[in-house]
Amino acid sequence: MIAEVLTLNEENKIGKVISVDTSNIIVKVDNHMIMTKLSIGHIMAVKGNYEHEKLICIVEKVTRSQFELVETEEGEEEDIESNTNDLIRATLIGTFKSVDGLKRNVFKRGVSLFPNVDSECFLVNGDNLERFMNILGNEVKENQKLVVGNFANDTNSLAILDGDKLFQRHASILGSTGSGKSWCVATILEKASELKYPNIIVFDMHGEYSPLTKGESKIAEGFKIAGAGDLDKNNKNIIYLPYWLLNREEILSTILDRSDSNAPNQSSRFTTHLKDLKLKNIEEESVKKSFTVDSPVPYSLNKLIELLKEDDTGTKKGAANKDVKGDWNSKLTRFISRLETKVEDKRYAFLYNPNEECNTYDWMNKFIFNLLHVSDEKKGIKVIDFSEVPSDILPVVTGTLARILYDVQFWMNNEKRTPFTLLCDEAHLYLPTKDEADAVQKQALYNFERIAKEGRKYGVSLFVVSQRPSDVSKTILSQCNNFIVLRLTNDRDQNVVKNLMPDSLKGVTDCLPILDVGEALVLGDAILLPNRIKLHEPNLKPESNTVNFWKEWDANQPNEEEIKKAIKNMRAQARL
Repeated sequence: MIAEVLTLNEENKIGKVISVDTSNIIVKVDNHMIMTKLSIGHIMAVKGNYEHEKLICIVEKVTRSQFELVETEEGEEEDIESNTNDLIRATLIGTFKSVDGLKRNVFKRGVSLFPNVDSECFLVNGDNLERFMNILGNEVKENQKLVVGNFANDTNSLAILDGDKLFQRHASILGSTGSGKSWCVATILEKASELKYPNIIVFDMHGEYSPLTKGESKIAEGFKIAGAGDLDKNNKNIIYLPYWLLNREEILSTILDRSDSNAPNQSSRFTTHLKDLKLKNIEEESVKKSFTVDSPVPYSLNKLIELLKEDDTGTKKGAANKDVKGDWNSKLTRFISRLETKVEDKRYAFLYNPNEECNTYDWMNKFIFNLLHVSDEKKGIKVIDFSEVPSDILPVVTGTLARILYDVQFWMNNEKRTPFTLLCDEAHLYLPTKDEADAVQKQALYNFERIAKEGRKYGVSLFVVSQRPSDVSKTILSQCNNFIVLRLTNDRDQNVVKNLMPDSLKGVTDCLPILDVGEALVLGDAILLPNRIKLHEPNLKPESNTVNFWKEWDANQPNEEEIKKAIKNMRAQARL
């Protein structure tokens, strides 16, 4: 015999419904003693039209109004309870059915039949709460369960997300600095690493996830975009992104000055030479028939500069067969200068001056395979350290890498695809709102927004992490179906989250400024009941701990030798 999940009796009865709208109900409290047990975020059950059906609500507001006490004819004050008006406003979340066809004890999001006025309401607490929370996890198939923590209002019950729905429909982790975002990411990565072939590529902006890639207990492979000090290293985990991977618009965004009156001429000659050089280097005849100027084909950047210089100094025959300035003479000078400056700057060497192997025709096959390959010996989670990439080209670098990975997946045979996720840490640095994006950032936005809109169909998803949701592309956030929101204290950031939620859940987000460190509000398809969750601590902690200023000031003084070493590293642009 199946045990009853919700045993509702007079002890946990609250009162009756006095008002109903499409997303909220208001309950008049009859049991005034239960007011001491009620709080924001608690769960209520409302009797439905059928005995086996209960509507599940989350308490959003609790109020008590007091009337003036009136003396009776005998001079005594009336009982306080008769002059107290206790009201509760709650958000309708879903429907619990003890019987649903052949199934028993089923909870579903959404409400098909609204409660009637005078429907009885009960507080779900104690054993009722524990049993109810446990059935939420039972609704998720065993091989799809992702345990991230415990419910805040019932610490005995595990908070179980649907791993499939979390990753396949895009997700985001949002929270102010110090709220626990990095630990949340590390926890999810640890759980994913327990799968046989997880495939997650982490864009790590500050190198804080490096502990996950070290030691015998590591859960990820570590990669690093080559910095100025890595150019002479022979390390397979040092990444170069050669310039020829960039499409025409991406490379022009880093070089071309649109305000220059000669910008159209510069763009035109660059495009012409680029296409010609690529055509000469294509090794397969079948590719030559349909390739475009944006096809990722290696070419010589030095040769391109030579051709541009010939245009810039070229002459043509004029009147009386005398040499005069050519059509492009002196119009490309500044463009060439900007390009040469980039090539000579060692900070950009990973892009404009990679090692010779990166300019071979087959290099791209090895590079992409290294990032997407998963085996019993090689970890499926890859952490790419972008910490030494100059900020002015960071958007292009992240956008280009995301585009290349997506395009490979797009052109792959549908039956041969295996899904992967791009986890974008500190997304506000390279995925800003369109109004604030410059030419470089717009290239990254276009690539990531395309993935956000179309990636699900091809097995590519985004996991966006940011401390400033108000500075992240609204298009990308609006495509996310799941949100893990930690403490947010800024009004603008809170409003962004509220505007992304359905009207029925906006009241649930009022708790965002008061969440504890490591506590999150989880909303979306991946969890049946939106609720506050106390996240589990990861075993391998990222290097993101907040520095204890007061304690450090009382214990340690600045080290002169370490300051000298840091200055030396700064000059060398490498950690010597």
